[in-house]
Amino acid sequence: MSMEDAKSRRKGPLNTPSNLGSNATKDIAAALTALLADVFALYVKTKNFHWHISGPHFRDYHLLLDEQAAQILAMTDDVAERARKIGGTTIRSIGHIARLQHIEDNDADFVSPGDMLAELKEDNLVLAQCLWETHNVCDEHGDVATASLIENWIDEAERRIWFLFESTRRA
Repeated sequence: MSMEDAKSRRKGPLNTPSNLGSNATKDIAAALTALLADVFALYVKTKNFHWHISGPHFRDYHLLLDEQAAQILAMTDDVAERARKIGGTTIRSIGHIARLQHIEDNDADFVSPGDMLAELKEDNLVLAQCLWETHNVCDEHGDVATASLIENWIDEAERRIWFLFESTRRA
């Protein structure tokens, strides 16, 4: 294969077979890509807090955040592969994530455990809203398969929100 052939193939359309129309593919893949950026941002923040949590409830919070991070990371491949299955593209770099993410990073040297959990609760609420919005895009285009996946992710996000909320309540 010549260098010209290789360059030509990189610019060629994906032509992935799909029953969805081109507008549906474009809209759903774009929504999934934005969602994926937030999933990665939430994953990194959850691991950041997992690594830096301290205090009297260290073990419980450390394990909670590790469990939640693993659940969030498990979503990434499914989100990206769903975009590809329908004929779209998805995240290509950390810079791409940074341009699309709605969930803000936290680079502070110290964050109290209570503030960590409260911030992650709010971030999971943002993610849940993005999931609902992406579900609506799927509904508009009749994409039942993607909507079905998203329903499970909404339930997982709501469980994380609940656990984070209960962990920060005062007795």
